[in-house]
Amino acid sequence: MTAPPDVAWSRPFATLGRIDLVEIDLRADEQREADAVAWLDASERERRMRLRSVRARREFALCRAAVRLHLGRRLDCSNRRLAFGALRHGKPFATVDGRTVPYGFNVSHGGAHGLIAFARGESVGVDVEERAPGRDLDGMAARVFGPRERAALATVEGRDRTTLFYRIWTLKEALLKALGTGFSCDPTAFEVPPGVLRGALSGTILPRHGGSKSWRLTDIGERRFSAAVAYELRDG
Repeated sequence: MTAPPDVAWSRPFATLGRIDLVEIDLRADEQREADAVAWLDASERERRMRLRSVRARREFALCRAAVRLHLGRRLDCSNRRLAFGALRHGKPFATVDGRTVPYGFNVSHGGAHGLIAFARGESVGVDVEERAPGRDLDGMAARVFGPRERAALATVEGRDRTTLFYRIWTLKEALLKALGTGFSCDPTAFEVPPGVLRGALSGTILPRHGGSKSWRLTDIGERRFSAAVAYELRDG
């Protein structure tokens, strides 16, 4: 595999403790997509071509190329030595020369925006969503939110209601992705901590979810999109 072009469509987004976040520009661009495909191995190119939509193929190529670049830099290894597998519910992991690496990562994309979270030795999840108008927020909340979350949503209207909906949604999905279950786990079985619903959005801990682990949930959304990151708290 020859050295591919640099991933010019990615840039650092934020650092939260031991978590680094990279933003991906997912707007259509034929040259960028061609450059991204150059980063992929044969199995990834086959996987990309199995995706049904042009948009899905573009998102996969741009995001996977960015994962390869930034993870390779962190591991100080060449692109050709990197490969990827998936856990039971689809959460990806990376290997170098066949050995699993001590770096967790997670990818999310919504509309024109992608985010990748990297964490050394951490379970991490990230979610990004565009605040799409006209969606059935009540119907979606009934399937995903718990009673306290639905009650909080009912207290606000208009733009504030849309903002709160996506804030809760991204926090919950980021945690489910960090756990590695995705929506195979009932999202109504846990709720975002009350402090988040009151607006204390940074550094919020969900104690002992799923047994002996504790998690930190942080809203990282901005004007362009809603987003959140979740990662396991560990000593040290």
